[in-house]
Amino acid sequence: MRWIHAAGRGLLVLLVVLTGHVAAGARADVEPGSARGPLTLATAGDLTGYLGPLLEGWNRTHPGERVTLVELPDSADETRAQMVTDLRGGRGRFDVLNIDVDWTPEFAAAGWIRPLERGRFPLDSFLPPVVGTATYDGRLYAVPYVTNAGLLLYRKDVLDREGLPPPRTWAELERDARTVAPKYGLDGYAGQFLPYEGLTVNAAEAVYSAGGTILGDEGARVTVDSAAAREGIGFLVRGVREGWIPREALTYKEEESKQAFQDGRLLFLRNWPYAYAVASAPGSPVAGKIGVAALPGPDGPGTSVLGGSNLAVSSHSRHPESAARLIAYLTSEPVQRQVLTRGALPPVRAALYDDPELIRRFPYLPTLRASVLTAAPRPKSPRYDQVSLAVQAVVHDALTGHETPATAVRRLADELAALSRR
Repeated sequence: MRWIHAAGRGLLVLLVVLTGHVAAGARADVEPGSARGPLTLATAGDLTGYLGPLLEGWNRTHPGERVTLVELPDSADETRAQMVTDLRGGRGRFDVLNIDVDWTPEFAAAGWIRPLERGRFPLDSFLPPVVGTATYDGRLYAVPYVTNAGLLLYRKDVLDREGLPPPRTWAELERDARTVAPKYGLDGYAGQFLPYEGLTVNAAEAVYSAGGTILGDEGARVTVDSAAAREGIGFLVRGVREGWIPREALTYKEEESKQAFQDGRLLFLRNWPYAYAVASAPGSPVAGKIGVAALPGPDGPGTSVLGGSNLAVSSHSRHPESAARLIAYLTSEPVQRQVLTRGALPPVRAALYDDPELIRRFPYLPTLRASVLTAAPRPKSPRYDQVSLAVQAVVHDALTGHETPATAVRRLADELAALSRR
């Protein structure tokens, strides 16, 4: 997505000017030994190349608090593993952590991140659901940075030719994936079905859309053994068994599935908004041919998992005051606008979703806003990594035909109950 860089030079000048307002009154240099000083920001791989220029704006106006960007692997699982290794070892390599929204309870419960003062950050200006992802046990441990919700990307040109609207229900999606896609040499539907964090998301969305849940009471109660969960997992299993979900999709993560859609091989794709931005860019084989809609469910629009990331201060940071100031900068409205326009990442500032100029440039914003407002978090638990691994393993066994949806749901309930007793 280096396509953003052409306009980026001019925007960077604007950003530097705006940064001066965000950081008005900041000192140019910092006393030795104070809570201010140089920082390191750790994040998963920056697929769009937007974050470096944002941090250059900070560094120009905060020479005594310069931030160094450390990019970890693209995979959420690998990023988490490297962060946890550093935090457990007490090395203090990272000051600010860009963490998945579902890691906040785990990191807070383990004492790896510091509680933050609510009054320092304009939380009332954020989309309401995102604030809950940054809290644990009634305290703020992080600040929402970007949000996300799954969307349905579809080949608008194909559906228009058939006189069909985008599907609102699973039955409509299944019908079009089975009957329309083959007429155009396309596979029907794909998501992220490799056993990794993305499969947890896709499985949770299927369960939530059917009216079910996985855990309650922040992981203390297992709720997955339900007819709704069997219906949701059954929908995905049926797709693979009947072929309108291609078996190749069992190897897809976000990038692989996006590329399949962008190459013109899929009629429907569940992915995050960035995939729409990339597939719509000049030079894409499907540019001008795609649309976006809310995820379908059994009887109407389904429920997305609330995605995104939060910014947290490591408990081992030597400069926690500077770390908090950097977080305030990155969540300010001028910078949040750049997060969208330069990085194609959904901002947490609510007002940006009503900006006519941004809507013209990113036409999916109204659909995304509605999806975020109705989204549900992944199962909340201080043992989230183990919960996610259990979901991935069980659902993958069901998708590959080794278990029925009913036996898979019972097995998952048993495994999650065992985790809650530890």
